[in-house]
Formats: sequence, C-alpha cells, structure tokens
Amino acid sequence: MKLLRYGAPGQEKPGLLDDTNLVRDLSSLVSDIAGESLLPEALDKLSKADIAALPVVAGTPQEDLRLGPCVGSVGKFICIGLNYSDHAAESGLEVPPEPVVFNKWTSAIVGPDDDVEIPRGSQKTDWEVELAIVIGKGGRYIEEADAMDHVAGFCVVNDVSEREYQIERSGTWDKGKGCDTFGPLGPWLVTKDEVGDFNNLDMWLEVDGKRYQNGSSSTMVYKVPFLVSYLSKFMSLQPGDVISTGTPPGVGMGQKPPVYLKGGEVMTLGIDKLGSQTQKVVKA
Repeated sequence: MKLLRYGAPGQEKPGLLDDTNLVRDLSSLVSDIAGESLLPEALDKLSKADIAALPVVAGTPQEDLRLGPCVGSVGKFICIGLNYSDHAAESGLEVPPEPVVFNKWTSAIVGPDDDVEIPRGSQKTDWEVELAIVIGKGGRYIEEADAMDHVAGFCVVNDVSEREYQIERSGTWDKGKGCDTFGPLGPWLVTKDEVGDFNNLDMWLEVDGKRYQNGSSSTMVYKVPFLVSYLSKFMSLQPGDVISTGTPPGVGMGQKPPVYLKGGEVMTLGIDKLGSQTQKVVKA
C-alpha cells in the first residue's frame, strides 16, 4: 500500500494511492496515518478494505492536490550519519565503527513538495536524499532477526542540512539538521510488502535539473534490520517513529568546489518504488 496524508498544512486527512493513481480517502477507516494505525494488525485490516468503495479525492497528487508529510504526529525523527561508504569517502571521513546517531526535530517535518527555507544567516545549506524507515510495532531490545516485524514501511526524506551549523559551530550535529522545513517526508509511506528488496533501491537528487546524487541503498554500511535493533538498545521505538538511514555521495559539501543552496533553486529527488519530491528553496 501507498499511504499518504493530503490537504492543507495542519489539516491533513489520511489517504491511499490506488492502482490507478487516484487518492482514496481513508477517514472512515483511520483517523490519521500515525501511531497505532501503523501497527501490523491495523495495516493488515487496511490491506483487506474494499478500496474501490472508498471516496475518490479530487485532484492529482503532487500537482493540484497537496500532500502533507506521509506520517503524522511523529514522535522521534532519528537519523544515521556517514552510513554510505561512498559518502563517507567524499566527506574525507572513515566509516564509523558504530552508527552515528543524531536527531532532526519534529518541527522540521514538512510535506514532500513544500518549500525548503534557508535559515537566516546560512551560507552552507545542503541536500541529502535518504531512505527512511517508519516504525510500526514498537519495542526495546529488538533482536536483529526480528527487526522487520517492527517496520511498517519506508519513505523518502530530504535530510536538508546546514553544514556550518552542523560542523563548525561546536557541539552536536543536531543544530545543523533540525531547522524548520529541513525534513520533507513522503510523498507516501510504502508498506514493506510493496517495497520488496529495500537493500537495492536506486536513489537520486537534482538541483535545477543537474543530477548531483545518483546512488543506491546497496552501499549502505549498516543495514535496516541492524539499525532498528541497534537503536532499540538506546531508546524505545514507537509506532510512527521515523529513522532516516543516511545518504549516498553527491552532496553539495562534497563538490569541488562545494556547492550550497542560496535561494531560488528547485530540488527534485526520489527513490525507486517510493516516489519523488520537489521543493523550491526560499529564504526564511
């Protein structure tokens, strides 16, 4: 299933993209694509619903029908750094012996095609296409062999990053990662049964039509089941938590010379089977 949330910011309703690319309203079945509606039994119930009997939502998604973040009421937005061997190399850094963990604040979350704002005073705003895990069944101390039982599905994230704030301003990475609008999420949450082999998904990102990132989840160092298990040792994972798993090479910081967003650009990015995003870059 491709689950989504549509409508004006803060007023999104739950929906589903059917096989003909029409959006079906799920309001009669779930209150939101969030929390307990992502539990395995809830997703199983949705998968058995008569989709053709559900109301069709007017408009074309991502054209004249706005999509909001594909997960609502996200409790934790957890990110993994330097998790692609080729991205670590372009950053001039070693692959870490354990995953680098940081946070994006949930106030950074926006829809997949909403504007991305450059923070006031920023000189080094950058892009990162990433595969995100959406937690279904929560848990602590999850065994790696059981980890996929806790995954509801996957989605696209643009891990927008301010590199000066992240690297040069002292302290943790978080201050350069969680600015408002730095977490476009969607267009849809694709359930794991429909994604199939999540270890071999093509990923790409363009700025003003120029392809900068062109990678694959196959070069991910710490794989999805390991990450779910690893993180559950340090915190309880809960339904609707989002884990962004790192980016392939081609970020602005890695260009020679570096290329950063200044305002006015258009970013387009996507992942095989998970859809694409388009964001205009504006100044805050």
